[in-house]
Amino acid sequence: MDFKYDRIYNGWIVFGILLGLSIRILRNGWYDVRSAIAAMLLSFCILYPLYKIGALGAGDVKLIIMVGSFESANQLLRVIVVSFIIGSVFSIGKMILEENFKERMQYLFSYMSDVFHTGQWKLYGENLKDDYKKYKSNKIHFALPVCCSVMLGMGGLF
Repeated sequence: MDFKYDRIYNGWIVFGILLGLSIRILRNGWYDVRSAIAAMLLSFCILYPLYKIGALGAGDVKLIIMVGSFESANQLLRVIVVSFIIGSVFSIGKMILEENFKERMQYLFSYMSDVFHTGQWKLYGENLKDDYKKYKSNKIHFALPVCCSVMLGMGGLF
């Protein structure tokens, strides 16, 4: 859905959260729902600032919140970290394929320098809109790194 429509529909997110909570209730009773809600709130608190600066889409944040309905807070933190590692590998690969690695790194360092000097966050990528026409997009679909991370976690690799 993320690749085809460039969004993740809320209906699927709600369905996933209800499924995750239901599974937790069946396994461990209502007590585990509090643990799920804590994990979901933790993921929101971690990812919301990245959403606010445009580094993540709302669907990406909601997708990881949904993962929190299935996972413990500790496992969810691992999923988030591994998702970002996989996403960075995908991003580097995309920049190499599109031959814009140097320009993107210059923009990143300029952005970070500006944030450091002004002390204020701004929307990341605002100055890259012209690149959107030259390259397919200034982003990757983060649902795939999240999916890969969840599968690696389920497979016992972390």
